[in-house]
Amino acid sequence: MLGPTIDMIWVGKLGAASIAGVGVSGIAVMVVNSLLTGLFTGTTAMIARFVGAREEQSANRVAQQAFVIGVAFSIFMAVIGIFFAKPIFSLFGLEADVVTEGVAYMRIQLVGMVTMSSMAVARSIMQASGDTKTPMKISIGSRLFHVTLCPFLVFGWWIFPRLGVSGAALSNVIAQALAGALGLWILFSGRTRLSVTLRNLRFDGNIVWRTVKIGLPASITNIERSFSQLVLVWFVIPFGTLAVAAHSLAQRIDQFVQMPCAGLGTSAGILAGQNLGADQPERSARTGWLAAGLSTCFTVICSVIIWFWAENLVSIFNTEPSLLEIAGTFLRIQIAGYVVWGMVIALSMSLNGLGDTVITMLTNLSTMWGVSITLAYFLPRVTGLGVYGVRWAMVAGIAMRAIIYPVYFRLGRWKRKKI
Repeated sequence: MLGPTIDMIWVGKLGAASIAGVGVSGIAVMVVNSLLTGLFTGTTAMIARFVGAREEQSANRVAQQAFVIGVAFSIFMAVIGIFFAKPIFSLFGLEADVVTEGVAYMRIQLVGMVTMSSMAVARSIMQASGDTKTPMKISIGSRLFHVTLCPFLVFGWWIFPRLGVSGAALSNVIAQALAGALGLWILFSGRTRLSVTLRNLRFDGNIVWRTVKIGLPASITNIERSFSQLVLVWFVIPFGTLAVAAHSLAQRIDQFVQMPCAGLGTSAGILAGQNLGADQPERSARTGWLAAGLSTCFTVICSVIIWFWAENLVSIFNTEPSLLEIAGTFLRIQIAGYVVWGMVIALSMSLNGLGDTVITMLTNLSTMWGVSITLAYFLPRVTGLGVYGVRWAMVAGIAMRAIIYPVYFRLGRWKRKKI
């Protein structure tokens, strides 16, 4: 999540239109990334099971097919980026200067999706084998490079051209390319737990189908989540560019709260999958609950920080007083959801890692679209809350998921999941 956030920090110096453009296009790019990440959820779940069962050749075959899926996906997204970036962005009815900035950012990101695909494949395989440190080191290195390069391309420092929002997107793509190349080199050189080889590589429809069968519900879940964010932007747009910019900045901070919880949930899902492969279902359950507990502790701490220093966090991106006021209020409203968000994210990611992805798809569909989107439409209109009604609607959806996931995880139906 640091990629778009770093971009937003530097782009924030260019004004509200640039913030809104990159914020909205960043959500659209997240929809695409969510689809990709969801597809590789199937890869992660299958490799984790095979590693737990000590079937390394089967794990390698799954890894090979992940490359096939990644190449096909990135080519498709590049075509969309080249020909459809502007028509997609124009659907939001934003002001002309916001559209101009947003289209430039979106097109470069989608055309550069091949770099994201390479990085996602390498990360999924390493994490599924139990190696989370190597992808972490690669990510840290690539983001240090990104944070250094980004202002040079945005503002035209030294010998570099001034590219504005295009420079932010380009620096992100270059950093992803370096991370993907390094990750693939580590995989094929045997410097991680699962040594991947392309020997006897051929298209395996059965493995691809099994991977997609698990990954597609996870992709739909991620798309539901990301696309619902786009719909929420539609509800915010009538309140003006400042409100859109504030919403975009609040969402960036939301992601920083979310990602550590997602990391704990992902690791719990991988460990639980390996334990199911080794016929240890009770140990699998303990990892999920532990991740939920740790995530809840983290989100409570974040809630305290945000309550007292919301405006300080927003000022990292922009110091305009009106923007600080709106975004600060957005974040304080969101605290009502943060206190249970850690548990929600950790348990849902655990279920995805176990290959039980249909329940997360159905839960997100019902709570995001049935609760959050519905309330986001009505609350600003019938309660007098204005734009703040959108944020309360988001909290209501999180509260519903906080009831469903613990109950389902406790029932233990996922223990009988075959993949």
